[in-house]
Order: sequence, then C-alpha cells, then structure tokens
Amino acid sequence: MPKRPFELDSALAAYRRRHPSEADACGLFSGFLATDGALFERSHPPGHFTGSAWLVSADGERVLLTHHRKLGRWLQLGGHADGDADLAQVALREAEEESGLVDLVVDAAIFDLDRHAIPARASEPGHWHYDVRFVVRATGSEDFAVSEESLALAWKPVAEMAADPASDESLRRMARKWLELKAA
Repeated sequence: MPKRPFELDSALAAYRRRHPSEADACGLFSGFLATDGALFERSHPPGHFTGSAWLVSADGERVLLTHHRKLGRWLQLGGHADGDADLAQVALREAEEESGLVDLVVDAAIFDLDRHAIPARASEPGHWHYDVRFVVRATGSEDFAVSEESLALAWKPVAEMAADPASDESLRRMARKWLELKAA
C-alpha cells in the first residue's frame, strides 16, 4: 500500500484530540500554517516549521541528545524542513544526519509541539521556530557519530531528565510525556 502523504493540518487536529490541554499551542501552530508564505523554508522572515526527533533507545529508557554547537545547550536532534512539508520525514532525516545512526523508525503521530524564538545572529534576523516533534526509535546499533552541528551527543536516561530541574523545560516536558506513554 502506498504511503499516505503527511498532512500537517490533520496531524495537528489529531494531536489536539490526544492532548486537549495543549489546545493553545495547537491553535498557534494551526494559525501559522494558515498564513501565506514559504512556511517550510528557513528564508521565511517571521519564522518557519522545523522537525525534531525524540530519539529513544530500543528499550525506551534513554534518549539521544545533542550538545548543540550554535546554542550551547543539550537539546533533541532536529532541524530545518528546507521545503519538505513532511515533518515526520524531516525529523527522521535530521536524526540520521546528526547521529550517524541507521535503522531508525519514526512514529507518524506528532509527539510534541514547541514554538521558540531564535535570536538574531550575524546576517540572520531573529525569528520563530514552529518545532513539530516526533518519536524516532533506534532499532539497530546505538553507536552514534557526532556531526559538525554538535559539540557532543549522549544517551540520557529519560526518567532522570524528567526529574532534573536543570534540564531544558521542553526536554522535561517530552520526558514526562514519554514516561506517561510508556506507562499506558
């Protein structure tokens, strides 16, 4: 059976049904999607959609994080759509490129949404990232390779991240979501 094309509006509606407490975030993303412009291109001045991966180990106990070179913080893997509106595939591609891992599998459903400001740098003005995040599962070797986008990569225990007040808030939120999903 051919793969059904990813439709962000339908995926956002499904996410809203699964997470009614996040209706405001869904509305923000849906509203942005309804605007004109190259929303999946980094050249779009006010902001653009990005795709990120909550890359979990085969046992589901750990997540692979990057110590981001430009931002200097531990974050999930991910990046720019560069014109690709299939953000699940963007998340998978970025996970593969940034980790060197193969045999990764992406879940089709949106796992998390996060809009965050990107500060101005050099000739790039400040803008918004509308980050759509997906669970990506490692099904083979977990021996990663650090790309030039990262200072380091590390497998981090999800349970520890969920409880660590020093972790990035969006990482803690995703860790809590993952633990709830695993417990269900």
